[in-house]
Amino acid sequence: MTTTDRFGLDLAIIGSGSAAFAAAIAARNMGRRVVVIERGTIGGTCVNVGCVPSKALLAAAKARHGAAVAGRFPGLAQAEIPVDFAGLIGGKDALVERLRAEKYTSLADDYGWDIVRGTATFAGTVETPVLDIELNDGGSRRIEAAHYLIATGSTPWAPPVDGLEEAGYLTSTTAMELDALPESMVVVGGNAVGLEQAQLFARLGSRVTVVEALDQLAPFEEPEVSQVIEEVFTGEGIAVHTGTALAAVRRDAHGYTLTADRGDEKIELRAEQLLIATGRRPVTAGMNLDMVGVKTGTRGEVLVDGNLRTGNERIWAAGDVAGGPQFVYVAAAQGTLAADNALAGTERTLDYAALPRVTFTSPAIAAVGMTDAEAADAGIRCDCRTLQLEYVPRALANRDTRGLVKLVTDADTGRVLGVHVIADGAGEIITAVTYAISGGMTVDQLAHTWTPYLTMAEALKLAAQTFTSDIARLSCCAG
Repeated sequence: MTTTDRFGLDLAIIGSGSAAFAAAIAARNMGRRVVVIERGTIGGTCVNVGCVPSKALLAAAKARHGAAVAGRFPGLAQAEIPVDFAGLIGGKDALVERLRAEKYTSLADDYGWDIVRGTATFAGTVETPVLDIELNDGGSRRIEAAHYLIATGSTPWAPPVDGLEEAGYLTSTTAMELDALPESMVVVGGNAVGLEQAQLFARLGSRVTVVEALDQLAPFEEPEVSQVIEEVFTGEGIAVHTGTALAAVRRDAHGYTLTADRGDEKIELRAEQLLIATGRRPVTAGMNLDMVGVKTGTRGEVLVDGNLRTGNERIWAAGDVAGGPQFVYVAAAQGTLAADNALAGTERTLDYAALPRVTFTSPAIAAVGMTDAEAADAGIRCDCRTLQLEYVPRALANRDTRGLVKLVTDADTGRVLGVHVIADGAGEIITAVTYAISGGMTVDQLAHTWTPYLTMAEALKLAAQTFTSDIARLSCCAG
């Protein structure tokens, strides 16, 4: 039986992740009537299978690794901590369930909107779009609203490789659902997700190999940063193959046999498990978007304008599905923006010029603003400086000087254009830089900003000071 909701809905949202909930909260704050449609687990990628579980397990792996390298401090001996992998996964699951309830499910009750459990597809016409819902517990429902928001997120994507589909593989989602720690693992993909997963499993005790098709790990970061993370990985026993493309996959009772091309050379790798971390694609299949005038791009992303409106003036898209930067904080900002534009006609846009990003390896990688090459391509006369962590007092006290800070500045104005960091606490450092770039600060202003001594953030000030003197190489009295 099909029921039809014609009771003055202002906004119908497909999906229940960060973009969806931010939009729903914004709409309810305007006093509008909202419904959220979700076919699977409430909360989207971040809380369920992305940020929260991966960072929880990374923290556990870092704690174990800390004991293994404690010998870098005089007077301490390294120790080997046994891993109860099932216990780690159980703890991760409990944390996810708690945060899902606190950050998502309870909010719907607090703000007063309904969640419909089912699969939504568009029907009707361009002028009068509607949603047909196949309910999870049987039956169907038709929903009509003044506006619709597509916030269906993204899903892991694997390249077409001979034998890969037949052999099967882990994704960043399923890897964190294993019930036993694999003895060995090959991770295909050397960007953020692949790096985090590789270090996570290596530090828990798996023998890990990373395969990256491009010429460096962290291929979209500055070359100096990529060099450091490769040195970190190899120093921790992780095998690295860059400039190497996976060609074929076979699987038998003993695990995987992989063939890869490294230039003209063919190499063979074996492992118990294979994790594919080669990116994500927007979830748009089967939604009948063409029927209501919504177009998609080459990767399946919903095409939107700067206001996040699709080709249909009543349909909007936000988050990963809209093809922009795949960060939960971007999704939340876009969800609020879409609701404001749809329901209040604000015609707002978002400025991504100072959008930061963090890869939660250890040391972490973080960046904001332009790279050296991007500044040159923009015709800006660039002045770039790099400060190694061996000149940062906090890193010396930590007995870990792996890392650096790179500043990209306008040589004519002194304005800070970009900063790139690999260091413990890089995410916190980059947040400060985000404010500096947004405020149009110069490198001289950054060099004369107060910074607490023996913090890693002091590296930013010391790097800025290298533009006018060699003061960063001096003692703790540098000011």
